[in-house]
Amino acid sequence: MLSERPNTERKALAVNLDARRYGSFAEIGAGQEVVRWFFRVGGAAGTIAKSMSAYDMSVSDAIYGHCERYVCRQRLQDMLDHEHALNLERLRESRGDTTAFFAFADTVSARNFHGTNDCHGWMGIRFQAHPRDQDSQIILHVRMLDTENALQQEALGIVGVNLLYGAFFLNHEPDQLIESLLDNLSTRRIEIDMIEFSGIAFRHVDNRVMSLRLVQLGLSSAAMFSANGEVLQPSEVLYKKPILVERGSFRPLTNVNVDMIEAAKEKFQGEADVDASEVVSLAEITMKNLQANGDIDLRDFLARVDLLAASGMTVLISDYFEYYRLAAYLARYTKKKIGITMGAASLVELFDEKYYTKLDGGILESFGRLFKNDLKLYIYPLLDRKSGELTTVDNLKIAEEIRTLYQYLVDKGCIEQLDDYNPEHLGTFSREVLEQIQSGDPSWTEHVPAEVAALIQQRGFFGCRRPKAVKAIEKPRAAIAPLAVGNGLIPSAQVQSY
Repeated sequence: MLSERPNTERKALAVNLDARRYGSFAEIGAGQEVVRWFFRVGGAAGTIAKSMSAYDMSVSDAIYGHCERYVCRQRLQDMLDHEHALNLERLRESRGDTTAFFAFADTVSARNFHGTNDCHGWMGIRFQAHPRDQDSQIILHVRMLDTENALQQEALGIVGVNLLYGAFFLNHEPDQLIESLLDNLSTRRIEIDMIEFSGIAFRHVDNRVMSLRLVQLGLSSAAMFSANGEVLQPSEVLYKKPILVERGSFRPLTNVNVDMIEAAKEKFQGEADVDASEVVSLAEITMKNLQANGDIDLRDFLARVDLLAASGMTVLISDYFEYYRLAAYLARYTKKKIGITMGAASLVELFDEKYYTKLDGGILESFGRLFKNDLKLYIYPLLDRKSGELTTVDNLKIAEEIRTLYQYLVDKGCIEQLDDYNPEHLGTFSREVLEQIQSGDPSWTEHVPAEVAALIQQRGFFGCRRPKAVKAIEKPRAAIAPLAVGNGLIPSAQVQSY
């Protein structure tokens, strides 16, 4: 499929030759790199109503209104709103019956002369899929990885053409649209770490699934969204904030998960260099966990996310299986303290040298990377139900040859035991809760928060059998209907189990 897609020139020409498409380009920060493709391939007079760059901040403010930051989502949205509204105001009466109008915009911080800035940008398109249609919109955030300004400009232009082509010709297939965004490029040059679809053409799209696709396809190593399902751009959420992360399968979210993050948060907020009012807490799920049973089951993924949302948690999907890679990713956005909370069993695995054979420096290199930014691990105890013994930081069984390294990290304060936990939750294990749900054992409800239990029962997550009272009033159906999630329709699929 990818090999059949046209190159950048052919994409730009296809847009120019589509008589329905007519609109404006507004680009700030890296030159008019997108629109020049359409001028260069020919036929641009039938596509471009206006092209402009408002580089001066005062000029930009005069056109789009004042903004605290000029490379941000709000500035992009202001540009799209303003330019599209002008097109409709000026041209709708004269050619609205035959023209589908659009406005493309980007605001970018390309590499400066000294090479000291963060090279990133916002890009988007507001468009009508058909003449007189309601508006639709795609916005995305890119990180430019080339080390030369000219190469960054080139890459930005190609992504812009891919976005326009995808919006016009692939809007009915959002998965293909996302795949096409890096046509004629590579992930070594551009990273897309946020995308959001909205409007009439994307009324069935769930942006959480689209965020997952970015990571799954390698366009980004991580994606983030809020408890209300809003897609978040990581740098805008994490910038200069202390960050606390709990990694888990959350299949389902249990009382242990909640107790662990709450106990860790209390410790974390008590650190001398942490402002409690600024702490960002994240529930992280790795791609390796989502793919534990093979291909990703979208229904299972959305069930986990919905349960985390019910508990008000911000979700991070990442491709960082190794903790030191997760730490490096978070340190990209903040110099403030980073904390990771985990169970004692996970800490044992962290000290297993088999996970670091690909590093030249082995486990020493891994821990050097993990703890170099004053990162701290907060450890939740593990209960042995047969003996009643608790595994903690103090009695953790570590291989003798690395015991000195472990004790050094403990003594330095890099690894700290959580004390303010609820003993009643220590006997809860998520896999057992999952088995109870699937077998119909009603005792599973004792091990999860009340709002989580209600949602699992209401929606039949993880194979939960719905209450008989609900079944009695259901009417027979000829076929299984798709599952409605958020603003999207996700085809029903069998729930995978461990």
